[in-house]
Amino acid sequence: MLNMLRDITQAVARANSLESALNILVSQTRIAMATHCCSIYILEQQNLVLSATEGLEKSAVGRVSMPLSEGLVGLVAQREEAVNLADARIHPRFKLFPEAVEEEYRAFLAVPIIFQKLVVGVIVVQQPEARQFSENEEAFLMTLAAQLAVVIRSLKHKATITNVQHQVVFSGVTASSGIAIAHGLVLGGTISLEQPELQCADIDSELRRLKHAMQRCNDMLSSISQRFEREKSGDVASIFTAFQLLLDDSSLGGEYTREVALGWQAESAVSRVSLRYIEQFLAMEDPYLKERASDIRELGQKVLRQLIEPGRLEVDPDKPVILVAKEVDATLLAEFPRQKLAGIVTERGGVNAHAAILARALGVPAIVAAEGILSTDIDQKLLVLNATRGQLLVSPSPAVIEEYQLLLDADVEKQKQFSAELSLPSITTDGQRIQLYLNAGLLSGMASEVAEGADGIGLYRTEIPFMLHQRFPSESEQINVYKQVLSAAGERPVVMRTLDVGGDKPLPYFPIKEDNPFLGWRGIRLSLDHPELFLVQLRAMLQAGGKGNQLQILLPMVSNLDEIDQTLAYLEQAFTELNHELNTILVRPKVGVMLEVPALLYQLQDVAKRVDFVSVGSNDLTQYLLAVDRNNPSVSSLFDSYHPGILRALKIAVDDCQRYDLDVSVCGELAGEPYGALLLVAMGYHKLSMNQASLARINYLLRRVSQQDLSELLKTVLSQSNGQQVRTLLSHFLQQHDLADLINP
Repeated sequence: MLNMLRDITQAVARANSLESALNILVSQTRIAMATHCCSIYILEQQNLVLSATEGLEKSAVGRVSMPLSEGLVGLVAQREEAVNLADARIHPRFKLFPEAVEEEYRAFLAVPIIFQKLVVGVIVVQQPEARQFSENEEAFLMTLAAQLAVVIRSLKHKATITNVQHQVVFSGVTASSGIAIAHGLVLGGTISLEQPELQCADIDSELRRLKHAMQRCNDMLSSISQRFEREKSGDVASIFTAFQLLLDDSSLGGEYTREVALGWQAESAVSRVSLRYIEQFLAMEDPYLKERASDIRELGQKVLRQLIEPGRLEVDPDKPVILVAKEVDATLLAEFPRQKLAGIVTERGGVNAHAAILARALGVPAIVAAEGILSTDIDQKLLVLNATRGQLLVSPSPAVIEEYQLLLDADVEKQKQFSAELSLPSITTDGQRIQLYLNAGLLSGMASEVAEGADGIGLYRTEIPFMLHQRFPSESEQINVYKQVLSAAGERPVVMRTLDVGGDKPLPYFPIKEDNPFLGWRGIRLSLDHPELFLVQLRAMLQAGGKGNQLQILLPMVSNLDEIDQTLAYLEQAFTELNHELNTILVRPKVGVMLEVPALLYQLQDVAKRVDFVSVGSNDLTQYLLAVDRNNPSVSSLFDSYHPGILRALKIAVDDCQRYDLDVSVCGELAGEPYGALLLVAMGYHKLSMNQASLARINYLLRRVSQQDLSELLKTVLSQSNGQQVRTLLSHFLQQHDLADLINP
């Protein structure tokens, strides 16, 4: 039975169209179950349409259609459960479709095909004799339907896009917020790394060709790196510096040269070396080491382009476009004319990939992991990218385009309105001062962002510079970065979080392979297990902080008191060593912990005896309290920061912090959302840290509400049973205060 399930599933998955897949499914299922008839109905706009059959009249395919309220097939879809009848004709929901010619059939078994709670279709088997299908037969069909749900849904989506006559929506993960309306530009024209293996007639000539190609490639990378250095984006520039290091004679560049010296043409040499190293990295079967394979591939393609198409690739469309690709490398984004880049959509990649980091630095709306985006030709089609919601609309109607254009225009006007007050302090109408801080990771633009209204930097993510290097940054390199951050903040406080990698933030040069990385070796756990790395970072922070009072140090992923004690001991060690080495007295910075592991909620009295402050990481706290991996599309819909249980936990946290005289703030995404900011202030949080794009909006909002009104609202909110009810209450509150236009489109 398992072999039959496997064979059918694989055959359907190999099909190149929905029609072909469904025909294979009904044909092979009928044979496997030794039944007379197998049919499949696909749900189209709330109607079940006969889409393939072996046993009914073929001409009925596409013609037989029924709403969910009719027929036995409709009953299966309505109930979302199997129906097994010995004689279907005597059931009150039985409906005969003469064009299907199914009068002879009595025995009826149907099961729903469900993908992520949504019915995709129904698969039916029938026989002439009146009999109940066995439990084994029913279990087989249910297992088959469950296995094929993803395949059928994907092929159905592909068919819908290919024959697009109306708007279709793709979903992805937000990498950089914003909205864009433009035609799509699909880029797949990369130079193939698989080049013919050809011997050369003149080795010296080939070596010169290779040297010139590598020099042009190096010059291009250097030019991009220097541009970002001039723009004070040294952390972004390091991406391109890393590629230059790979071109060095001691790295891949030397391997290319040695391969030509063996008699291969330059193109063949680059191809052979690249493919050899890529194979070695991929063979390690480690997802993080595989990231290095992509670096090797990208560099090889850059050198090959200079060999095959000398000079820099020019991408300069006539009008702004939304760039669509399987993956976008950082070099392409850096070269792409900024005024012509309206948005970015990729089928692969993560929110912490180099391209995503650069998109945020450039302020370009972007989504990643848009599954199936390249399954059809959307090149030159009009697109609407709502990166704030992680959506791409293909071929939207004129009405939808007009609506989004109005949103864009209105958002520009709203931002002007919000920005006009950004320099004013955030004070509620009844006099409560709320401090708004900046979450930051890239140096680019940080000084102006802090100057434009932030009370300081509430979270500096030190992992970003680590992620943009091809090795652990040295002590001096870290000192330089941290000094720039402190300088950008002027005299305002800066909270630097120690290295927080693992989970969804891997380092390509420090692979961590775990079955469940979010519950594994990450944050402070990793730092404490590598004191040689941790002490370097602590020393760099202390030296950057010097004798000023700006610096505060934040510890991520703390789950027990011993971790705090060990960290404080290492901090004391670094402090003592530096005072001795530098013959000076540095200022001892305040130390805080991230509240993101639920267990720490119940130890805040003990935490208060050890540290100076707590910063609530609402993203991970929500993830752990709800037992939901927010990056897993199968359960991401369950991730809800407005779940009443989450809100009650946040209320407990602020009450306990106030009780134990422990300074507290929130640095998770909730703080930068209008609904979230209202609730947090209502609870008693008076320090919120958020991304720069949210600062003006939240400041504008809080200056128009009163702490008293919010406290009254909170009583009702905490009595709700689900997150949607909470959002409804908050929506009504904003409407009553004429603030409904503050919600993002």
